[in-house]
Amino acid sequence: MQPPSNSNDVGWFKFGTRPGELGSTVIAGHFNGKNGEKGVFSDLSKLATGDKFYIKDVKDNKTSFTVRENRTYDSGYADEVFGLSDKAYLNLITCDGVWDTVKKSYSKRLVVFAEIDK
Repeated sequence: MQPPSNSNDVGWFKFGTRPGELGSTVIAGHFNGKNGEKGVFSDLSKLATGDKFYIKDVKDNKTSFTVRENRTYDSGYADEVFGLSDKAYLNLITCDGVWDTVKKSYSKRLVVFAEIDK
């Protein structure tokens, strides 16, 4: 999964499902930009269990989701994020933790797990 090229866009895991389809749709977005500006997922941590949100596709079709939980990972989260297939899931990923100037990356990842509203 390639990260988005700028802080306003998201990246979609192209081998996963589309939002609303059975399985795990995974979308990643930046927490902030190179100059400290807010990224598309700068407020992702504010979503809490039970919160509802929707996404729109290119045809303006809306799909509604409910947050199941938030988790912060150091690494090794791929199976949980990509592996669910019994319902339509949407898993949103952004950076979290401390900025590592050597690796030029944050130390953790925040994942918001949501499922489609029935």
